[in-house]
Amino acid sequence: MTSPTTNTTAQAADPLQAYLDRGLRNYWYPVAPSWQVANAPIGLTRLGDQIVLWRDKEGLVHALEDRCPHRGARLSLGWNLGGSVACWYHGIEVDGSGTVQRVPAVSACPLEGTKCVKSYPVQEKAGAIFLWFGDDAHKEPAPLVLPEELVGDEYSNFLCMSHWKCNYQYAIDNVMDPMHGAYLHATSHSMAEGDKQADMRVRKTDTGLMFEKVGQRDVNFDWVELGETGTLWMRLAIPYRKKFGPGGSFGIVGIAVPVDEDNCQVYFWRTRKVSGWQRDAWRFLYRNRLEGLHWAVLEQDRYVLESMAPNARNHEFLYQHDVGMTRVRRMLRQRAQQDVAALEAFNAEKAQAAASPDAAHAGHSHA
Repeated sequence: MTSPTTNTTAQAADPLQAYLDRGLRNYWYPVAPSWQVANAPIGLTRLGDQIVLWRDKEGLVHALEDRCPHRGARLSLGWNLGGSVACWYHGIEVDGSGTVQRVPAVSACPLEGTKCVKSYPVQEKAGAIFLWFGDDAHKEPAPLVLPEELVGDEYSNFLCMSHWKCNYQYAIDNVMDPMHGAYLHATSHSMAEGDKQADMRVRKTDTGLMFEKVGQRDVNFDWVELGETGTLWMRLAIPYRKKFGPGGSFGIVGIAVPVDEDNCQVYFWRTRKVSGWQRDAWRFLYRNRLEGLHWAVLEQDRYVLESMAPNARNHEFLYQHDVGMTRVRRMLRQRAQQDVAALEAFNAEKAQAAASPDAAHAGHSHA
């Protein structure tokens, strides 16, 4: 397992890094492919939160903290009742808002009608289930806008999801490093061409930044874009030979999802701009010829990241090829600072309101 910082003393000295290691809040994250959530409730961990997902009778997904308010049993072990889930331990029924609907073992139980469990806003897009991980200062979800390759009718895509035993920040670093394609993936079906030296540059975009090789395009893994549009995504394109079907370059849109400090999930949508018979031809080729090749490339990334030295980020000697990666690291730390400051201000305002004379008077008015 690869973590940026495993020393608890170091984490205490740098609470921003500790927050980053757990996972940035206030984004939408894909937490499961759509096919994974069917009739039975499922339990999973994302950003350190234990969550239960289930579908109601209309096919809509609900997401709650995976904890029964009675004794803390896992709701994911229970039954799907449609709009609610029933705890296996004592049958307590909790709906998609986190409100207890029924306590079958007791008549007129005060738990009934009480919101006791945290719920998560849910959207299902591009074959994945996204949850909003807002903190108390950001409970209202931001709009979720995905790249056109995932939602446009002129594109076709396949979702590939994998579990990596490393912190999500290493997965982001890996994608923001185009130069590794010419070395780590040099024997692959798509990244054997091009120079093994390059000058790199960063330029701003409307949604984030582009990191690219100077003087080489559409030869290898030559550029990567990072965007913030309610979620944090990365996009790149790899040139493809004609024998691999119609549609031009092969696109990838990726999102790294924190599980905990030592694990993440990576979601990679493989995209191509095709329609009509060309779409059918490409999807056939992908399933029968290309999918295994792509998994081999992904496994090379996973193996290297999971095998890195302990606390690797604390012992780096970076150079010019790493400027895009360092810019993203700096940006993510700025987001962490903004999140922490906003939450501290929210909590201070809440405490001040609770301590005000009006609040105190209201608290004693029914005595």
